[in-house]
Amino acid sequence: QVQLVESGGGLVQAGGSLRLSCAASGRTSSVYFMGWFRQYPGKEREFVSSIGWSGYSWNAYRTDYADSVKGRFTISRDNAKNTLYLQMDSLKPEDTAVYYCGARSRGASRSAGEYDYWGQGTQVTVSS
Repeated sequence: QVQLVESGGGLVQAGGSLRLSCAASGRTSSVYFMGWFRQYPGKEREFVSSIGWSGYSWNAYRTDYADSVKGRFTISRDNAKNTLYLQMDSLKPEDTAVYYCGARSRGASRSAGEYDYWGQGTQVTVSS
């Protein structure tokens, strides 16, 4: 089992920045890819960004971004701290959502249904 705990959400004005963190614990050696997703009220969880988590090949640092956040959000990881980050800059009101981090023991995926573990989520609210 892998446990994930997100933090860093909050209220920010449009154009501002936030950095989300996701602390992983448990069997992190089984994690191969991690991602950030967000969910609007009444909507399904949607892909934001993902990154390779383990290994030393080119695939280990492969990143992917949804078009809506490309150029504004940056995903990164610190394996020594077992922590995933999402730096969010130039925030827009439409970025307001609950943000979740997920982990999977297989390759990259943009599908929430293909992630094995989830955190509890952290609320991000961007005011106009």
